Amino acid sequence: MIQETTIRARYKETDQMGVVYYGNYFTWFEVGRNEFFRELGLACSELENEEVLLPVIETGCKYINSAKFDDEVIIKTKLTKLKGVRLELRYEIYRKSNNELLVEGFTKHAFVDKELKPVRFRRKFKKEWSILQNSLEKGE
Repeated sequence: MIQETTIRARYKETDQMGVVYYGNYFTWFEVGRNEFFRELGLACSELENEEVLLPVIETGCKYINSAKFDDEVIIKTKLTKLKGVRLELRYEIYRKSNNELLVEGFTKHAFVDKELKPVRFRRKFKKEWSILQNSLEKGE
């Protein structure tokens, strides 16, 4: 499954040239990730209520073109790996007006508890694991 989320580049996210500051793409990845989980019925806040956290353990980003102030952008998010206590999401960000690819990136996460100890998510949350697994299979 690929989740699409549309947002608009705000003035505060840009530099003096009206170009979106590179670090903001990571914030946009987070927006896409939260909407991805929400669409699956696994809102991050609900996971946290179950004492499961998903810290970022690795990230990467390839900048292809720049978003500018007031551009509408589409964040495409999909799950690409799910194994053990880890998962990986991939992101593509496009300018909505011309469907131009701006950024490609990824985040890797671990299922952990509030003490940052690994959680065997597959064993403890079978239904939720199945939902994630299904999403992974649909995304291929």
